[in-house]
Amino acid sequence: MESINRLIILGKEQLDCGNYDNALNFFEQAISLDQKDPDLWNLKGIALRSLGRYDEAISCFNKSLSIDPRDKNAS
Repeated sequence: MESINRLIILGKEQLDCGNYDNALNFFEQAISLDQKDPDLWNLKGIALRSLGRYDEAISCFNKSLSIDPRDKNAS
């Protein structure tokens, strides 16, 4: 789990700096380690939305909601 947490931290830092491609890369790496975490899919969706890749972002948000329909953080 430590590596997933580190990837999330790095991805969020990249999001905050506006480095959306880098953030997306970190979130995709985290998802490859845990595909059942709705928060990871939501973060990937945020990065994609920031890149203007709206259809892909919607797919990620829907994936997050399919894992946890009551996910309060889904955008």
